[in-house]
Amino acid sequence: MIYKDFKDLKLSALGMGAMRLPTLEGDDARIDTAATQEMVDYAMAHGINYFDTAWGYHSGNSELVMGEALKKHPRDSFYLATKFPGYDLGNMPKVKEIFPEQLKKLRVDYFDFYLMHNVNEVNIDAYLKEEEHGIYSYLLEQKKAGKIRHLGFSAHGSVEVMRRFLEAYHEGMEFCQIQLNYVDWTLQDAKAKMELLKEYNLPVWVMEPVRGGRLAGLSEKDAETLAALRPEEKPVAWAFRFLQSLPEVVVTLSGMSNMEQLKENIEIWGEEKPLSDQETESLLHMAAGMMDGLLPCTACRYCTSHCPKGLDIPKLIGLYNDYKFTGGGFVPAMVISTLPEDKRPGACIGCRSCEKLCPQQIKISEAMKDFDVKPWG
Repeated sequence: MIYKDFKDLKLSALGMGAMRLPTLEGDDARIDTAATQEMVDYAMAHGINYFDTAWGYHSGNSELVMGEALKKHPRDSFYLATKFPGYDLGNMPKVKEIFPEQLKKLRVDYFDFYLMHNVNEVNIDAYLKEEEHGIYSYLLEQKKAGKIRHLGFSAHGSVEVMRRFLEAYHEGMEFCQIQLNYVDWTLQDAKAKMELLKEYNLPVWVMEPVRGGRLAGLSEKDAETLAALRPEEKPVAWAFRFLQSLPEVVVTLSGMSNMEQLKENIEIWGEEKPLSDQETESLLHMAAGMMDGLLPCTACRYCTSHCPKGLDIPKLIGLYNDYKFTGGGFVPAMVISTLPEDKRPGACIGCRSCEKLCPQQIKISEAMKDFDVKPWG
């Protein structure tokens, strides 16, 4: 197992995420505790020492099951992370209730890592209402009391949202967890997000390294492209080797659902084999091809000057592309839910004024009509 330095700690570069644990009869709320125990024990025995869960994973049961699975292991043999559930605005006033309950559920006296969860367009204003909710100050108190060793945040929001959060709280933040893989390098602007974190000297934790399994099951054509470069590597390995090429990345979290996935990932992370510049270029070129069929918007913004509804068309097209590539996904719906009704895709009246100015000749009105996403929450 590869280990990465973080302050005075040696963290396994591969962390076990507890959002996709094995379940019974396909019911996400019913975790297979025996299978989970077996996976945790195997992970520990083979060098993984970082475990990540959250209040809402598996309908609130992930913390309970992980607490049970980890209790047989010495507390100083693993690093445990969980999160304040700010993705639900109803939780914002409840940090003093939720945090102690998480300690109980996970059967520990302290958390090695604790995150303000899922900073995004929906909750950024609430997170920043420190005088009203006091989340940040309360968590700093818990850190001072030794119940949190390291404080950070995770983000699904835009670069602009992350910047607002960091402008307010950067002094207390030690790391940040973002969705990062070779597709989202451009599709969700992960490259720019990582550059922002570099400005604040914050190391990167990675979630969705294989985009929910999408990058482990490539098309035959794309798999052959990669095999021609590294015949010994499977597609899933390429997703991880891409991350190994980024020195800012400390921990890569993988939500493994069975022992086969766990064993395969541990084998990959047994050695560091970063991509060469040429391999990275080839991989990103392939990723661009995977997004063929998406709208080729360059965000020139010529269209916005002639939209009678004042829609932020480049932003909506970016969300539309994510929506189409993912086959839905919660991020587009989440962002749309923050927009006023008259600024959502459905507000487009189909006048096509924007299309007359589009250098890429995108059929914008058709895309807005097709963007039938239900607002998140």
